[in-house]
Order: sequence, then structure tokens, then C-alpha cells
Amino acid sequence: MRAMTKPFLFLSAIAAATFGQAVAVEFKLKGEIKPAWIYLNAKNDGGWQQAIDEARQKIEKDLNLKIPFVENVPDEAAKIEPAAELYIKRGYNVILGSSFGYSDAFKALAQKHPDVAFIDISGTQHAANLGGVYGKTYESQYLCGMAAGAMSKSGKIGFVAAHPLGLVNWTINAYALGAQAVNPKAVVYAVFTGSWNDPVKERTAAKALIDQGADVLGQNIDTATTQIVAQERGVYGTGHNRDLREFAPKATLCSSVWVWDRFFIPELKKIQSGTWTPDPYGDFPGIAGGGTEIACCNSAVPKEVVAKIEAARKEIVDGKQVFQGPLLDRDGKERVPAGKVLGGADLWKMDWYVKGVVTQN
Repeated sequence: MRAMTKPFLFLSAIAAATFGQAVAVEFKLKGEIKPAWIYLNAKNDGGWQQAIDEARQKIEKDLNLKIPFVENVPDEAAKIEPAAELYIKRGYNVILGSSFGYSDAFKALAQKHPDVAFIDISGTQHAANLGGVYGKTYESQYLCGMAAGAMSKSGKIGFVAAHPLGLVNWTINAYALGAQAVNPKAVVYAVFTGSWNDPVKERTAAKALIDQGADVLGQNIDTATTQIVAQERGVYGTGHNRDLREFAPKATLCSSVWVWDRFFIPELKKIQSGTWTPDPYGDFPGIAGGGTEIACCNSAVPKEVVAKIEAARKEIVDGKQVFQGPLLDRDGKERVPAGKVLGGADLWKMDWYVKGVVTQN
């Protein structure tokens, strides 16, 4: 799905905002809008890429457009640039990407083709005709944590994750805070597999967590393996990327999902109308802005719990911050003072965990 260095490059972009102001200029498209997509993975990978492809289909319907796509384009300029150039040669004037690893190639393409618009999901390069976007996954993971906390009988909740990076750590911390909002004694045990997509390691981690007493498993990983193991072992789980009830309908309580159509439909309409101005430091939408959402809930979740989750979701949409002070880490150090919220740069470099999180490599 994405490279390990992405959070640090996002952090560099955010930090740059502290030292200078970029001049925003509306991008003017020549002719009718013709978007095309470049995919990192297969469209039916069950996770990251499939969420994007499902959004593409909704965008097509809303804008009454056909949006072509090419699959399995790796994070290599020698592969990315020819794919984009072929689209541009055929008259496509909005090129959409799906990987952090496309960032530099998209920057070069944007400079070469100033009349073409480019947007890259998780991209970190920006220009007058180039935008990047990622989502506040901690919001939807907080809500999934509430479901996990409510449904756990043991108070031991497992979490299978890829790498101990900022954008992963914020999901683990948010998940724990959500669980503790309904079950103050809940403890989240996180295991890192070292890969976004390794079903063998994910299965091993999930089984180990269950053997240690976890009766709900969360995840920030790209396959459904964690949920499948949960169903095989008779425990609950919460998914990531897409609604993973598709793979484990009995086990998966809810999922933190991408809803890219909610972001891209208005963005493409802005491009079409000549009012699009790429954020010079990248867009960072939450539930309210069309980045992430919660797919809730399995029928096993009691109605009163669903109501609490829905109420918390509304609070987030209305502006409540997940990481608001006072907030201490698990070592007792104050990370967010009372009356303050965690800033963007601190989110991307998050290397600490809240109370009630136990990490294992």
C-alpha cells in the first residue's frame, strides 16, 4: 500500500508550512474534464486499492463519466511516467494516483504538463497543478475501538499493525482511547508484522494475540486475514480499508473504511469549474471531509452501543478532537496539555502510546 518513509515526508511538508506561506492559484483546465487513474495494486486486492476502485465507480456515476484505470503500476518512475504519458496523449487531463511512491514521478509529470491536473492519494509532492491527500484514520479507528471495548469480555484487545510509524501509531492510540471510553480497564496489545501485506505473518500475529487472551482483534494492515482468523477462532474483530464483513461476517463488528468518492467528487467538480486550488501542503480530511468513515455495525453489537458510536461520530463531525488534552502517554509524560489538541506535525511523528497500550514486535 505505502512506503515506510511516507509519514516523515508528510511531516516535512507540514513543517514547511511553519516557515513560509505558499501562494495559492486556481488551476484552469483546458477543455472538458477527462480523469484517469493509475493503480498500485490489482483493483480487487480486497483492501487499499479496492477501496479506491469502488470510489472510482461511484465517481463515474455521480459525474456521468467513464474513468479508465491501469492496474499494478509499481512505485517506479520508469513505470509510472509511461502510464501517465499514454493517458495524456489520449486526451486525459486529470491523472489520479494511489501511492506514496508515485510522489516524485507525479511531481515531474506536473512540471512537464502544466495544463494537466494531478492528484495522488498519500502523495507528498505539491504544485499549482498537483495535489496530495491522506485521511484522518484515527477518527474512524477511535469509533471502532468503542465497538471493541464494548464487546470484549476479557478487556484484552489485540491489534495487528504493519509498522510503528506515526500514521499507524495514531490508529492504535485512537483505538485504545475509543475502547477505554466504554471500558476504562481495556488494554490494547499491538503486534507489528513489518509489512502492509503479509497474510502469513498476520495469521501468526492474530493467533498469538488470541492465545494470549484477546477476544477482539483490530487492525491497520491491508488484508482481511486478521478478521478471518478472528472468525475461525470464535472471537470478534474490526477491519480496516474496507468493510471486512465481506470476509468475516460473524466476527467483524465494524471497519474503518476509506470513502474516497466523498473527497474526489467535489475536488473534480472544482477542477471542472476552474476553482480548484491544491492545498500546498496536502489535504488531510477526516470523517467530515470525506477521508475515512466507519462501516457500522455487525448485528451482534447491541443497539445501545451502536447509539453511543453514532453519537461519538457526530461529535467528531462537529469538531471534537480525538487527541485532546489533558493526555498522558503510557509512561506518564504529558503529551497534550489541558485545553489543547495534538497538532498536525505531532500526529505524523507520533512515536508514543497512550496508557493501556502494550506493543510487541
